[in-house]
Amino acid sequence: MEVLALIAAALFVVLASQPSAPPNPVHAGDFPDPFVLAARGAYYAYGTNAGDNVQLLESDDLASWRRLPDALPVLPAWAARGRTWAPSVLERDGRWVLFYTASHAASGVQCIGRALALEPKGPFVDAAPEPLVCRPQEKAGAIDASPFVDGDGAAYLLWSDCCTAPLSIWSQRLSADGLSLLGAPTRLLDADQAWEGQVVEAPSMLLEAGRYHLLYSGNRWQSGRYAIGTALCDGPQGPCRKAPAPVLQSEGAMAGPGGQEFFRDRRGDPWIAYHAWTAPNVSYAAKGARSLRVDRIALTDGVLRVVRPQP
Repeated sequence: MEVLALIAAALFVVLASQPSAPPNPVHAGDFPDPFVLAARGAYYAYGTNAGDNVQLLESDDLASWRRLPDALPVLPAWAARGRTWAPSVLERDGRWVLFYTASHAASGVQCIGRALALEPKGPFVDAAPEPLVCRPQEKAGAIDASPFVDGDGAAYLLWSDCCTAPLSIWSQRLSADGLSLLGAPTRLLDADQAWEGQVVEAPSMLLEAGRYHLLYSGNRWQSGRYAIGTALCDGPQGPCRKAPAPVLQSEGAMAGPGGQEFFRDRRGDPWIAYHAWTAPNVSYAAKGARSLRVDRIALTDGVLRVVRPQP
């Protein structure tokens, strides 16, 4: 009986440490392009500017969130205030690198910067004189940076074009400290499916059971047609093969899901963080908000599925 009691107690501890899927949205305020990170015994969510340059929330259980101060309180000299988008964070040797999109003051195009902090909650500081990824001479922008760490520990940065369609998604190797890029970028995806509306953006990659899964958003973010697509890749630099239809799209009151990022909970299980409108308020003109949502990921025979809680 004592052995059974010990087994039951151990099972209770395991189940108690695994967060249950909370009802969505988990944060009803405007929190676009979320990135969720499990670190230092807590969950941190970083989001596109809405007052702050980089919004920051903290949670113990993925269900209840409290607001923290701006993760990037001061922008570098190259960045104009007001268009700071799609933050993401990478841990490298006990330091934390924040990747973010900002408007390049000299050219007006969107570029990707990186900032450094000693804690996941920041404050992050970008001391670089120029962005990490920027293409003003091509009159094209770079947005939606997302880091990925391969099985051998090598880190890569994924991002998407902006803002003249049709768009593409790119990948490039990062230096060991995560602060610079190595080699040349590789194009992973083009906007070539009808449902995408000439837009592919917001890439995020997951390595699970030896397979590389890529999520991306397609179509117009300010509409209910925005949706999340998926692809299988041979590695962090491709090639990649798309699924024929979105893995998550408008359903019921959830409208225009996108801006997604993979993350792992404290047990290492895969989840997805994303934003969506709540119908009928689908756009800022309709007084809507892109609220924060989290769902589990299921993989069956290599096919990725978003497991949404039943209402």
